[in-house]
Amino acid sequence: MATVLVSGASVAGTATAYWLRRQGHSVTVVERHPGLRPGGQAIDVRGPALTVLDRMGLLDAVRARAIAFRGMSAVDAAGAEISRDTEKTATGGLIGSPDIEILRDDLVDVLHAAVPDVDFVFGDTVAALDDTGEAVHVEFERAAPQTFDLVVGADGLHSAVRRLAFGPEEDFLRRMGMFLAVCTIDNILGLDHWQTWFVEREPELFCGLYSARDDTEARVMFGFTDTHLRLDYRDGVAQRAEIERRFAGTGAFVDRLLDLTRDATDFYCDEAAQIVMDRWSAGRIALVGDAAHCASPLSGQGSSLALIGAYVLGGELGAAHGDHVRGFTRYEAALRGYVADNQALAFEDSSDDDTWWDRFYPVVNGLVLGDYPDRAVAGR
Repeated sequence: MATVLVSGASVAGTATAYWLRRQGHSVTVVERHPGLRPGGQAIDVRGPALTVLDRMGLLDAVRARAIAFRGMSAVDAAGAEISRDTEKTATGGLIGSPDIEILRDDLVDVLHAAVPDVDFVFGDTVAALDDTGEAVHVEFERAAPQTFDLVVGADGLHSAVRRLAFGPEEDFLRRMGMFLAVCTIDNILGLDHWQTWFVEREPELFCGLYSARDDTEARVMFGFTDTHLRLDYRDGVAQRAEIERRFAGTGAFVDRLLDLTRDATDFYCDEAAQIVMDRWSAGRIALVGDAAHCASPLSGQGSSLALIGAYVLGGELGAAHGDHVRGFTRYEAALRGYVADNQALAFEDSSDDDTWWDRFYPVVNGLVLGDYPDRAVAGR
C-alpha cells in the first residue's frame, strides 16, 4: 500500500482517488477551493468514458443527473427566435445518442460520494515538492508538510503540481484564441430542458443560457475570440469587466443576461487552451486529466479524457505491483495517441455538422480498454 497525494478535487482528481483507493492505497486529496467547486458548464461523457463509469458502478447515478436536453434555439439581438434544432445542442450533445450531458459539478458530486474513505483537505494547495527518489516531501500553503510515496497532479489547466515539477505553464500552453465564461442564474426564460443562444459574427462572440437540474436553474455562457488578449484566470474583476466591454450594446437579450450575471457567486472565466507535454511523469510525480493534456472545451472531450486517464493510471499502477516508473510509463504509452487525436478535434471545422460528427465519433471511440478491469483491482 502506497500513500498518495492527489492535487485537485474535480473530475480527474476524484476519479483518480477512486481507482487508487480501490487498489488499497492511502489517498489524500487536496483542493484549493474551500469545498467542492460549484458551477461550471455542461460537459459530455462519451465512448470509453461511459465504460469507465460503468466499471465504477456509477453509470446509473450519473445518468440520473443528466440534463437530457430536447434541443436549442438561435435568437436575434432582441431575443426573438430565428431557428431551432432538435437533433443537437450547442454544448456538444447529439440528442438521442448514448452520450451523457451533465453539469460538471453534478458529475463531481457523484464521484466524490463514491470515495467516502478518502481524506479530502479543502482550502489548501501544494506549495513545494521535493522528490528525493524514495518519497516526495510536500509543502502546503497552509497545512504542515507531509511525505508521500507518490503525488498525482489532477489540478487542471493551471496545475500547481505541473508548474512545480515540470516547469512554467507557458512552456506547455497552446492557446486557442477564445475566452469562455459561465455562471448560474435563475431559469428566467422558463426553459424546459432547452438551450437558447445568440451569435454575432463580427466581432465573433456568442452568449446564451440553458436550463439545468430539472429546469430549476440555468447556466449562462459568454464567449468571444481574441488571439492577443491575456487575462489572469484568478482576476475575476478584470474578467467581468472584459465581458461587459465585449458585449455592451449588443442588444436587449444580451443586456438582460449581463444584468442577471453580475451577482453570480460561481462566475468562472478562462482562456480556451491546450496543454501539450512530451511526458506526464517525473520520478514519483505524475499528471492526469487537464493538468497533463488539456484538450480545451473546444474538443468536447476534457471530462471524458479525465475519467479515462484516471482509470488507466490506476490500472497501470496496479499492474506494476509497486514499480511506479513502469506504471507511469505504461500509462503514458496507452493514452498518448488517443489524447493527441482528441486534442486535434478542437481544430476541426464543425460548420459541416454531418461530416464533422462522422469524424468526431470514430476518434472518441478509438480507445479499447481491454484488460483494465483486471488491472484496476488490487491483488490481480
